[in-house]
Amino acid sequence: MSTDNDGWSPERESTVGTKLLQKAQKSPLVPVGMVGFVVVAAYGLYRMKERGNMKMSVHLIHTRVAAQACLVGAVTLGAVYSMYKDHFMKQPPAGPQK
Repeated sequence: MSTDNDGWSPERESTVGTKLLQKAQKSPLVPVGMVGFVVVAAYGLYRMKERGNMKMSVHLIHTRVAAQACLVGAVTLGAVYSMYKDHFMKQPPAGPQK
């Protein structure tokens, strides 16, 4: 009995890391937005101890809104860039010369 090492194997394994890399290649601003979200959320947590007399719930809401704005802004810039690339950077088809 021989061992068969030539069995079927998928060409690309679909892991979270490979999906993120594929998304980064298609739309590079999405990972930038995700990093911005994490940075703003970390900064908000860091500043929590120096919030003064502001209620914690209000501070957390402000932090969440700032983090979401960073992510939505990056996704919006990505969509605008994609539209620009699809509609304005296309070369017009070469027609017959007069």
